[in-house]
Amino acid sequence: METLQDKEAAMSKDKKKDVLLETDDEAIRLGRTLLRSARFGALATIDPEDGAPLATRVATASDMDGAPLILVSGLSAHTRALEAEPRCSLLLGEPGKGDPLAHPRLSLKATARRIERESEDHARAERRYLARNPKARLYIGFADFTLYRLEPEAGLLNGGFARAYRLGRDDLLSDETASATLADGEAGAIAHMNSDHADAVENYARHYARAPAGRWTLTGIDPDGFDLALGDEIRRVFFEETVNDATAMRMALVDMARKARTALSE
Repeated sequence: METLQDKEAAMSKDKKKDVLLETDDEAIRLGRTLLRSARFGALATIDPEDGAPLATRVATASDMDGAPLILVSGLSAHTRALEAEPRCSLLLGEPGKGDPLAHPRLSLKATARRIERESEDHARAERRYLARNPKARLYIGFADFTLYRLEPEAGLLNGGFARAYRLGRDDLLSDETASATLADGEAGAIAHMNSDHADAVENYARHYARAPAGRWTLTGIDPDGFDLALGDEIRRVFFEETVNDATAMRMALVDMARKARTALSE
């Protein structure tokens, strides 16, 4: 026979289950937005000297599929920590006005992977990192600086009060095959849009991201959408549908430019 204590224990267990909401498309989009638009994050590692947690700030960018990229110095404590224990955590999300806990943030569990300097992965990662962090061009070539890719394993998304979700790797990252296909044409498309169609890039920002007018630039294109920057301000814009190759990417950019121009002229 079920006792009152059993009922209370069951109710308590149900309440704990209800803390995390069922992951939906909106949560996935928010998680990917935080990944793609982050300029910096709090990196948590394990100090190899005493085994204690160590939190440091790092500048970030994202790889084609959305995995975070960090550039670290060999003199930094977090670099020595990652070399000893590659498992780490990264907190992303910038607080705005008011209560900082009311703003979305994403906590990632990840494994750090060193990107070898002579590899194809390094050329792509360096290009994307510098597009987001141009001042790093001054030191990215130094021998003691290394690019790492943080391979997400899971994420905890807090979208604000009573909006917590657990995200898996597939929820966080774009399609791997599509990302690899787009990688070859991304740099050329960005250069072309920024130099020959700056007006369209600004219209993307104004119409789709509700951003103020200004000389916005494209910094990255991926299967899900693209990233825009104006100084330190970053905006994320999603395609209506995932693009799987350069032709689909070009058609999507042209169509969105037309729609933005029409909407802004009305």
